Amino acid sequence: MVGHFGMVDITAARFAVFGAVSALAVFARPAAVRWPNGRQALAALGLSVLGFSGYYLLLAFGIVAAGTEVPSLIIGTIPVWMMLLGRPAGLRMRTLLPGLLLTGAGIALMIYGAWSAHQHAGSADRFGLGIALALAAMVSWTVYGLLNASWLQRHTELNATDWANWLGVATGLGALLLWAVAGSDVATLRMQPDGMLFIWVALASGAGSAWLATILWNIASQRLSASLCGQLIVSETLFALLYSFVWDGRWPEASEWVAALLFVLGILASIKAHR
Repeated sequence: MVGHFGMVDITAARFAVFGAVSALAVFARPAAVRWPNGRQALAALGLSVLGFSGYYLLLAFGIVAAGTEVPSLIIGTIPVWMMLLGRPAGLRMRTLLPGLLLTGAGIALMIYGAWSAHQHAGSADRFGLGIALALAAMVSWTVYGLLNASWLQRHTELNATDWANWLGVATGLGALLLWAVAGSDVATLRMQPDGMLFIWVALASGAGSAWLATILWNIASQRLSASLCGQLIVSETLFALLYSFVWDGRWPEASEWVAALLFVLGILASIKAHR
């Protein structure tokens, strides 16, 4: 949609909006502001890189290199990793094996089909780089999800909305630094076509997909275990796949249907094991 702009510019714009909306929410009620202490500020800065600017930048470049389908499925394994690494003590590994095998089979089938297509097109090396970047993004967000959930459950005095706002402020500052170091200058941005579309996408994704989503995620993280909360991310993967096929203007091939079905069955099996 905003292909004339670089990934750094798109990332910085989205999270600058996230930071601006968060700052407005904080300072709209100055009398009620609870300033973070030094430890909380450092935690917010670190988590902002893992869960927002760093994660999104890795995923964006991964999608540019490998397309949308395979990175979407790789990111879609986050619920599995959240379950494995954040599972309750009474949940045995053997009960998770069916879900893990189904999910792994779905991802392997999708990667195989996409890899074959890129080999015929002579872009296998670029595809491999995209997979590596998507894997790095997956690790980044998984670590964020686990650490953020642990932080909120240890610090029950923190309001979920307040913490989302401080994460937003930290992310916004990081986005401005990212743009200053690696982004395009203002003159270059003004010369690009579809400038208003770029602004609208930044506003919508920064306010909706970042600020509002983070508030809701923090509330869920305080009320649910990390392993169960992580299962909610499966909806993001399904919508990403749907968007990918709609954007390409095609129906999924038979192997892609099977891969997506295996993936969904794997996630459902993991949820059942958790129950």
